[in-house]
Amino acid sequence: MPITDLIPWRPKRSLAVRREAERSPLALMRDFDRWFESFFERPWSLAPWEWLEETWETFTPRVDVKERAKDVVITAELPGMDEKDIEISVVGDSLILSGEKRQEEEEQGEDYYRMERRYGSFRRVIPLPCEVEVEKAEATFKKGVLTITLPKTPEAQRARKVIPIKTA
Repeated sequence: MPITDLIPWRPKRSLAVRREAERSPLALMRDFDRWFESFFERPWSLAPWEWLEETWETFTPRVDVKERAKDVVITAELPGMDEKDIEISVVGDSLILSGEKRQEEEEQGEDYYRMERRYGSFRRVIPLPCEVEVEKAEATFKKGVLTITLPKTPEAQRARKVIPIKTA
C-alpha cells in the first residue's frame, strides 16, 4: 500500500470538473435569477439600529378576540402608550382600533447631549363575529393592555346553539 493512501485529505479519485464555458446560457440565467431572489430574501441591514426603527414604523398591536355567550371581548397589547393616544370605533360589523405611539428619550452627559424621538401610527380593523350593542360597550386600559367588552344583541345571543356530540 502506498503511503499516499494513508493521507485522509487526499482525494482517492479525481472528480470531473465542469468548465463554465460548457454550461448552457439557460443554466447561467437560472443561477443569476436564484442569486437575485436570495439577495432580497435576506434581511440586509445598513445600520445596527435599523431594526428598531422598523419596529416603530410598522407597529401593529397584537389583538385577541374572544366570543363568549353574552359578549365579545377584544384584548390589545399597547405597551408604552397612554389611553389618550388610542381611538376605538365601531363601523358596520368591524371594530377599528387606531392610535399613535410616541417615545422621546433624552440623555445628557458631561460632554454630550442625545435626544431621540420616535413616532408610529397604527390602525387595526377587527371583524366582529356577531352583532353587538355599541351603546353598552366598555373599554379599560391597564398596564399597556386594552380590554374592550362588547355585549351581544339579544338576537345574536339567541342565535347561538350548542350541538351535542353523540358517541357511537
